[in-house]
Parts: sequence; structure tokens; C-alpha cells
Amino acid sequence: MTTQPHHPTPPATDAGFTPADLGRRFGALVVDWVLCLLAAGLFADPARDAWAPVVVLIVEYAVFLGLFAQTPGMYLTRIRCVDWTDGGRIGLPRALLRGVLLALFVPALLMDQHRRGLHDRLAGSVVTPATR
Repeated sequence: MTTQPHHPTPPATDAGFTPADLGRRFGALVVDWVLCLLAAGLFADPARDAWAPVVVLIVEYAVFLGLFAQTPGMYLTRIRCVDWTDGGRIGLPRALLRGVLLALFVPALLMDQHRRGLHDRLAGSVVTPATR
């Protein structure tokens, strides 16, 4: 007897879709920001060069979300950022766009009913609870 692989319903078409809660999202951002401050300290003084941790955050989001659908903070808080239409990874270009928009901060405050900030809507992504 063979079993068919389970393909989860994409968030955009899942009537029962529940986005990741804001507490986990904020916790992931705090973890990622601390890591960015530490990494920026390797090549700049984050207290003097405020741009350095922001650049590291944008690069971290591009690489980790684009390739793994999770930043280190998202991994620890058990959430992931996936494509809104198919539930897969968003890829490097859209992850970079999302990181740049998130660095502007304002888009993250404008959320829809699925907790998708403007940065998520423009990148075609959504943050969901992760299954392990």
C-alpha cells in the first residue's frame, strides 16, 4: 500500500488559515535584531553607524527567508515566511524586497485580516506557524 505525499493547502486558498501570532513574530524580530547587532559589530560600531545592523538585517532576511523560509529568530519561535499563493519559499529577490520594506518599519504596522503587513503583501508572502 502506497501513500500519497501530503501537500498542504496554500494559505491564499485555505479557508481555515491561521497566521502566526504577533507575539511570536515580535520575538523572532527581537532575536534577529540582536544577531544583527552582534554581526554588525564585526565590521562597524552599531552605536555610531546605525546603518550597519539595518544592512545586516536586510541581508539576513534575503538569505534566510529566500533559501530556508525562516530566519534564526523565526526558527526559535517556530514560525516561517512562505509564499501566499503556494505555501513554498519566496526566493531571494522577494525576500530581499521584504527585508528592505521591513527595514522601513511602517509597512509592518499596516496589517490585513491575515496579519500580512504591506511588506508581506508586496512580496507575496505570509508568516505562518511552522510545523516540525
